[in-house]
Parts: sequence; structure tokens; C-alpha cells
Amino acid sequence: MLSIQTNNLTKTFGSLVAVSQLNLEVKTGEIFGLVGPDASGKTTTLRMLCGILPPDGGEARVAGFDIRKEAELLKEKVGYLPQRFGLYGDLTVLENIHFYADLFQVSKQRRKERIERLLRFANLEPFGRRKAQDLSGGMKQKLGLICALIHTPQLLFLDEPTTGVDPLSRRDFWVILYDLLKEGVTILFSTSYMDEAERCSRIGLIYQGKLLIADRPSAVKAQMEGAVLELRLEDYQKGIKMLEGIGSFRSLVLSGDKIHVLVDDPQEGERIIREVLKAQGMEVLGLIAVRPTLEDAFVSMVQGRKK
Repeated sequence: MLSIQTNNLTKTFGSLVAVSQLNLEVKTGEIFGLVGPDASGKTTTLRMLCGILPPDGGEARVAGFDIRKEAELLKEKVGYLPQRFGLYGDLTVLENIHFYADLFQVSKQRRKERIERLLRFANLEPFGRRKAQDLSGGMKQKLGLICALIHTPQLLFLDEPTTGVDPLSRRDFWVILYDLLKEGVTILFSTSYMDEAERCSRIGLIYQGKLLIADRPSAVKAQMEGAVLELRLEDYQKGIKMLEGIGSFRSLVLSGDKIHVLVDDPQEGERIIREVLKAQGMEVLGLIAVRPTLEDAFVSMVQGRKK
């Protein structure tokens, strides 16, 4: 069963095509990651699917509703956490939650139990009377999530919710998301973090408004053409400059303190790397073939489109 289905969904801003003929399916009860860099169309896609932004072409059904004709009905079924959530800094945690409960017309009878449960769920029980402006970044995102869940939505849209959040808070946030999946909530999650994409049931790689591929993370990596050589150097920044522009390399990806070189032929690629660096007097500390990461797969697919 599908919670989201789009057909050639398109949005333009003047001459800029923000989302181009997007065909996307999200299954009920899964967490789907929309993955791409800034300005790739992630936020525009989420805003259209929430019924906030009207599309300029194509169509989509979300939770059984047409996003064009039934946008107001749709909003009752979805929760949306944008990049900059509209918390009121001079209101307390509880006052913010009650404000959003009023907006969604959550009855007083349901509200008390729901708020208590969500506060426990997000580990914010001790902070009910603290002003939102005094919360940490991770706690603000948890509060935003509570406000998005107060009306018990079927679908949850999250637009890069962990950007700028510390690693421990990111981990806690994902624990909450997995618990929501157990309750049957469908989640569409946008991110530019490849490690977070690995946590999703399925992902869609999006670039310049176009969906490159949609599948399980492991299947996306398996479809990458070529091979990956992991190179270790004393000065990787200098090394990557030396290797740039070599036509036989598909791409160079900096992965931590290592360089991932995408090649068609691993043996030939290794020979070229060693020759080039030796000529420059640079010692190779390590050079081995490794399994591709999602970042490798993404870069490879983007480079393939440019050819």
C-alpha cells in the first residue's frame, strides 16, 4: 500500500525548475529518505506533498488525498517539521505544544494524555516549563517534532531535522523515529547526511530537481558502475589536487581523511595513481579497493548525468 504517489510532479520559480517530473512512491509504514545536496529540490518536494505549495505540473496523492484539490483535508493527516520550525522562544515548552494543539483543534480530553505521552516519548518531561529559547538545538528539534505529532498524523514530513544538531541528539532523534515506525507512522525524511540515509528503509537520490534513483540503500550502492579505490596519504588535500583532471578517473571523493577514487578498472587505476604521486614525490600510505559508500554512488550517478 502506498502513502505517497507522484506522477511527473513539477515546480518552477520563474526560469528555475526546482522539481522536474518527479515520480516517487513511498510505502505505508516505511521511512523514506530523500537525499541530496542543498538546492536539489528536497524542501520544495516536501512542501508540495504537504499541500503547502501548489505544483505547476503533474499530480500527487498523499494519504489518499489529491494535493491540488484536497490540500486542506490532507493537512489533517500529515505532520510537517520544516528546517526552521516556528517555535516561539518566549513561550515555554508546554505553551508551545498547547499552541499547536489549538491550531490542529485537538480536543481538551485527548490533549492531556497526548502531551504527557509525547513528552515522555521525547524525554522532555522535566523541561515543560522551560522557555523554548533556552533549549539546546537537539531539544528544540524534539519539541518541534512533538508539535508536529500532536494531532496524531498518519504521515510525518521532516525537512533536514538534524542539521546542526550534535551527534548524541541526532542518535536520540532517530530512536524516536524508529519508535514512530512501530506505531505505523509513515515518514518522509530529507537529508544531506549520507550516514542518515543508510538508516532509511528506502532512499531517493535527488539532484537539480530530478530523482536519480529510488531503492534500498544497499541496492543503490550495488547499481554503481565502476570500482572504488581508497587512498591514504600524509597530505590528502595536496594529493587530491594532484589527481584532479585525470580523465580515466570517474571522480574523486574526500571521505574523512581518505580519498575515494572512482575508476572503471581498479588495476589500471592503481597504476596511474601510484605513477602520478611518485612523480610528485608523494608517498602512498595505503591504496586498496573498497565497497562503495552511498556518497560514492551519488557522485558517480551525478557524474554520469553530466557526460
